[in-house]
Amino acid sequence: MATAARTAPVDKRRVILDAAVRVFGRQGFHHCRVSDVADEAGVAYGLVYHYFNSKEEILNTLFLERWEIMLEAITEIDERDLPVRDKLYSIAGFIIDSYRHDPDLMKVIIVEVTRAANSFGAAHLDKISEAYERIAAILEPARADGSLKSGIPAEFAAMCFYGAIEQLLTGWIFGLLPTTDEEFERAKGLVVEAICGGLESTPAASA
Repeated sequence: MATAARTAPVDKRRVILDAAVRVFGRQGFHHCRVSDVADEAGVAYGLVYHYFNSKEEILNTLFLERWEIMLEAITEIDERDLPVRDKLYSIAGFIIDSYRHDPDLMKVIIVEVTRAANSFGAAHLDKISEAYERIAAILEPARADGSLKSGIPAEFAAMCFYGAIEQLLTGWIFGLLPTTDEEFERAKGLVVEAICGGLESTPAASA
């Protein structure tokens, strides 16, 4: 007699986190309760507290998981033998593709964490700054060898670069920009060109 195939156990913690993304994205973090997450996940209210102490811990977990993945990606890209523009393009591509494949999660991270200056953003400032530092480390050698302007600090350029990408994501989140595959791909190159090439068609004369 054939043996029935075993069903892999359900990761309830992951189910709760995925449900929280949908609830936070739909209702906003501050307008929902733990019971809303439990209902969305199809689990008992008490089970959420078995894995998480509060909805704040759920949001922190979602942010740290995704941010660590991004930091690892930046480090891996920096280790490649590529020109600085190609490295920046790869970073922009990774972040934009992350939004394209999981818009609800990216919406939660941007709206509820990185732009929440007086709450979650402040709590995770060190972790957020780490992304700027890793991008600045990519830019610094290009400043040193003259590939990029030496007068613009790498840290400032890194914040401008990441800020431009985050603003793009915000535009997609709020429906201000078209969300087509063509636009996503086009944006990767435009953000790199805007930062590395600047907007002037010819260098401006010194004042």
